[in-house]
Amino acid sequence: MITSENYFSQENQMKYFGSSQFKAFASCEAAALAEIKAEYIPEETTALLVGSYVDAHFEGTLDIFQAQHPSIFTRQGDLKAEYRRAEQIIQRLERDKLFMKYMAGKKQVIMTGELFGYPWKIKIDSYLEKEAIVDLKVMKDFRPIWVDGQGKIPFVEAWGYDLQAAVYQTIEGNKLPFIVAGATKEPVTDLDLFEIPQYKMDIALKLIEARIDRFADIKAGIETPRRCEECDYCKMTKVLTRIKPYDDGEAVA
Repeated sequence: MITSENYFSQENQMKYFGSSQFKAFASCEAAALAEIKAEYIPEETTALLVGSYVDAHFEGTLDIFQAQHPSIFTRQGDLKAEYRRAEQIIQRLERDKLFMKYMAGKKQVIMTGELFGYPWKIKIDSYLEKEAIVDLKVMKDFRPIWVDGQGKIPFVEAWGYDLQAAVYQTIEGNKLPFIVAGATKEPVTDLDLFEIPQYKMDIALKLIEARIDRFADIKAGIETPRRCEECDYCKMTKVLTRIKPYDDGEAVA
């Protein structure tokens, strides 16, 4: 049985797919597999921890989060500035009645199911049964994001929230709307509720279907994972085998 405590265990990460894991494989297969095998642990950045702080508050697990992350406090025991900012974001969100309506569902609801022949797991931030699936996101801002090869695209697509929505909706099984409850880290916090259109989720499912077999084969040891040669993991494990000209990137034989 999957619980909050073992949701990210190595055993369950190997057994199940999740939307974050799929996105990790799509970004760098080698790094994703190394993370599953606990051979690589990505650094917890302050930006990530600020979002996790807000998440923990709405989950009702902030005390646990604070105990597990003593680095968020100063030597005097006060919250560091970044996390005082997180408290301000929380206060802003709690002043908005509509936002809080959608954050008032069942918290951290875990479900499992099958998608394209493989087991998947999801954890819903706020589950409004028969009404909506809600996921809380704390981000820099709501502006479009530059993605190589695509130009500027909506943040929902840039961060793969459409993929997450497709997986969550399918595993939940009732074709519920998927809503991103968004908040920004700007000096004055912006907030909004974004519904991901059904056709975007349908497109995302097709993308998942096209790639999932390879990712499953990588997890099973049948296929060799490709390296992106750009992420932190690839930089950390890079082995030089050639000399490259500085101006064009072409290797010297």
